[in-house]
Amino acid sequence: MPHLLAPGAHIHFIGICGTAMANVAASLAGDGFNVTGSDSGAYPPMSTLLAERGIAVMEGYSAENIPEPPALTIVGNAVSRGNPEVERVLDEGYPYTALAAFIGEHFLPGRTPVVVTGTHGKTTTTALTTWLLLEGGLNPSWLIGGVPVGLASGFQVNGGMPFVLEGDEYDTAFFDKRPKFIHYRPKVLILNNLEYDHADIYPDMGRLREVFSHLIRLVPGNGLIIANADDEEVMKLVKDAYTPVQRYSLMGADAEWQGEEANGRVRITGPGNFEVETEHSLIGRHQGWNLLAAIAAASAMGVDAKGIAEATASFRGVRRRGELRGEARGIKVYDDFAHHPTAIKSTLEGFRDAFAGRRIIAVVEPRSNTMRRPVFHKPLAEAFDSADRLFIREVPNPQKCGAEGVLDVAELAANVSARGTKATRHPDAGAILASLSGELLEGDIVVILSNGGFEGIHERLLALLEEPV
Repeated sequence: MPHLLAPGAHIHFIGICGTAMANVAASLAGDGFNVTGSDSGAYPPMSTLLAERGIAVMEGYSAENIPEPPALTIVGNAVSRGNPEVERVLDEGYPYTALAAFIGEHFLPGRTPVVVTGTHGKTTTTALTTWLLLEGGLNPSWLIGGVPVGLASGFQVNGGMPFVLEGDEYDTAFFDKRPKFIHYRPKVLILNNLEYDHADIYPDMGRLREVFSHLIRLVPGNGLIIANADDEEVMKLVKDAYTPVQRYSLMGADAEWQGEEANGRVRITGPGNFEVETEHSLIGRHQGWNLLAAIAAASAMGVDAKGIAEATASFRGVRRRGELRGEARGIKVYDDFAHHPTAIKSTLEGFRDAFAGRRIIAVVEPRSNTMRRPVFHKPLAEAFDSADRLFIREVPNPQKCGAEGVLDVAELAANVSARGTKATRHPDAGAILASLSGELLEGDIVVILSNGGFEGIHERLLALLEEPV
């Protein structure tokens, strides 16, 4: 419980439906705090989580949403000056902070922060690390940027020393441009991979490397860095680290941790004659690195090989990461939180491996700040080679792209088609459904790729498929 706030204090969240914001808000409400919040365009799973916890989300932003001074206002990182609630907080002099700073100040003192970073796989690796420590009896706390299956929420404070956090490199708030992960002061740091991302925040790869270098310098000498030896950028970052480094590899690189992954089974060896062979239900070739990182962290925290093997096999994943949303007429509909071409490519390769001989139908909404810009056009065109068919929505809210310009969806569709995957562009989810529903066949695998609600396309597609033919 936050030690600087009185029990039952009023905490207001501006931008409450962000994944981390909603999870923290739900936890605080469960602890007896008076939690209110507002957002624009709330969508599941976070809106559902908040409703289940009895938190009414005020739709849209208005100064009237804060009729009296809260004990504290937590400002989301997507909120900026000009927001009427932000302006009221500033004008009235109400106390405010950013979520990452709030967590760092109120929950982490006296704990052992285990911070998971990387361009890809953060949420799954954080959830798996949490699960391994929880099943291993260490009673960890956690902050996960999603809704893990099998855990009550993505944020929980328990009595054990470990506090596992998803370390996002995105900036903290409009008034704090440092990356969120700087606030978490890691004792154990996972560096899973590093690739250019967040083109709206970082002008080039050099600036991204710089902020990760700052993070590495925060890890104490008696801490531990767990680093992916198969990632060239990561290896450059840890070359001169002041902290002990344990490396992991799926590709036979020089590393203390080695993994062999095939058909849902993984064999891992590590320091101190560590050896385990276990299974998992995660889809995607990239999951082997996520597993290695989490297992190395759990071992470092004291969980034995037997406990790790059992917990890995029972891990059920995270919602919106290769999540099966439903099946109708023999057609499976999956949801994946796609935000980057590399993640899309790896995810679709995983579905191709898992469903050999079946058609893979990809449906993508280029919604993230990375995807909506033209900087990633070439790798995005190459990301769908494992799909048999692609439906692309036009870029939503193109005005947010600014001077960098907007992804040319027509050109993207043409380039994907030229590579052998028929691709078509559509103005919105409704247009996609009108075309898609007429093409689907029994046995098809539909993979919907978006980091947003995508106009409820998952539920709408399943409802269409369940209608009498």
